[in-house]
Amino acid sequence: MKTIGLIGGMSWESSVEYYRIINEEIKNRLGGLHSAKCLLYSVDFEEIERFQAGGEWEKAGKLLGDVAHSLEKGGADFIIICTNTMHRVIDFVEEKIRIPILHIADTTAKQIKKSNLNIVGLLGTKYTMEQDFYKSRIESKGIKVLVPNGAEGIILGCTEIGLLVKQEDSEVPLFDTTVIHAVEAVNAALEH
Repeated sequence: MKTIGLIGGMSWESSVEYYRIINEEIKNRLGGLHSAKCLLYSVDFEEIERFQAGGEWEKAGKLLGDVAHSLEKGGADFIIICTNTMHRVIDFVEEKIRIPILHIADTTAKQIKKSNLNIVGLLGTKYTMEQDFYKSRIESKGIKVLVPNGAEGIILGCTEIGLLVKQEDSEVPLFDTTVIHAVEAVNAALEH
């Protein structure tokens, strides 16, 4: 089993969900008392949010890059950033490490494709909805992204939305990026 490096704390509530989902998925697949090999680095979200609000994405990216480097040095085989919005700075993070990052938009697009949908709505933070970094990555996979109406399915593009909105609350398919990303991290960890 590979070791998952989780960059969390944005928010800690969604980081708890990642940890829970990953470990439940490992136990379901491997049985017994198995749990995930993972390292969690939880940042102080107050600092990250100040960078976001001030448009200081490079500073945020360099901070997360340092965190990813620490996880790599600690033995992580790959990295996941436990939030949608901070994938905005993935290029800065990738510069600091040699191990791969499992991108949340790529894993979400893969799940949408499995559902045979071509048009989805996107709900998330204002940064995720208004900036192009997330939407364009999904659209590069051949999926039209709407913000926020007229869709066949909806991406829950903020890691906390899935804590509030469940599939039974919607008539169209919901794609909870936290669950999708966490399960895909398990897939990557169990690859041989």
